[in-house]
Parts: sequence; structure tokens; C-alpha cells
Amino acid sequence: MKLTQISDKELLQAYVHGNEACLEMLIKRHKRKIFTSINLIVNDTYIAEDIFQETFIKVIQTLRSGKYKEEDKFVPWVMRIARNMAIDYFRKTKRVVMITGEDGEDIFSKLEICDTNREEQIILGQMQKSVRTLILALPEEQRTVLILRQYADLSFKEIADITHVSINTALGRMRYALNNLRKMILEKELHLQ
Repeated sequence: MKLTQISDKELLQAYVHGNEACLEMLIKRHKRKIFTSINLIVNDTYIAEDIFQETFIKVIQTLRSGKYKEEDKFVPWVMRIARNMAIDYFRKTKRVVMITGEDGEDIFSKLEICDTNREEQIILGQMQKSVRTLILALPEEQRTVLILRQYADLSFKEIADITHVSINTALGRMRYALNNLRKMILEKELHLQ
């Protein structure tokens, strides 16, 4: 059986029964999604690493204590823990959220640029900066849903579970976020194409 054919649930059960390597497989399988989401929230690679590690310390403690009851919802459960830890970090430091990628670089600077000249690169950079500014201007609930959906690639059900709201509320927040972005683009007369 290939590693990709083993479900998260099976890996968790094997870990709980003493197979330490199974947790390592789970972490490797989902690290990118979880770490990227944390890093998008805290905008600091080193802090994101710390929160990622603290998240999995909490995951291990919960699994070892026998309190894990999520069954097939491992990633949303871990994402909820990670999000809560990132929020706790902000409560302690009262920092402003920025949007960055895994390497700590501005996520919008990572967009692929194909066959562009210097002028087009400057224009693209200005557009990326404008979009980032607009996203940061959204209310926190809308910004969170937008980041989790667009950058962490989570489903609305997973977002609803992580943010402790209904799916309809998560969908509504996304709709409001997109509508607000459109309004801000029109107000500022930005040309994002």
C-alpha cells in the first residue's frame, strides 16, 4: 500500500497505538497547508515556525491523552488549533496582520511573471501592493475567511469549523469580503487586470 493510500484516520490510529512514524507522515502530508496558513496570519516565518511546532505539541498531547474525537477531520482540527494559537500570539503582542508566503516574502510578490518587461513588472508590483492593502483593510472576519479560502485552499466547511461559525456564515463572509474588495477597487479607481 502506498503512503498516499493511507488515510489520515488510519495514520492517527497507528500513531495512538505506538507507531511514532505515522505522526511524522501526517505532519509531512499537511505541513505546507498548515504552515502557510499560520504564516499568512502572523507574517513572520520564525514566529510561524514556533506556532507550527506549538500546534503539533498540543496535537501530540491531545492524541496521547485520548481526547481526540474528530475522526476524519484531522486537518480542520489542526488548523483550528493553529489559528487559535496565532490569535493568542496577536493578543499578546497586538501586532498588525500582513499576508506572506512560506518563506516570509510578500505572497503577492510570488505570483508568476511570464514574458513581462520591466514596465509590466512595476505595474504588477503596484497592483499586488494595492490588493494587499485592500485585503488588510477588510474586517477581520472577512479577511480570515478570504485568506483561509484563497491561500490555505480550505473548503468552506473546514473554514466554518475552524472559525466556529456555520457554513452559511463563512460563505456570507467570503461574499462580503469580495464585495468589499470590489467596492474599494472602484472607489480607488484601481485597474487590476
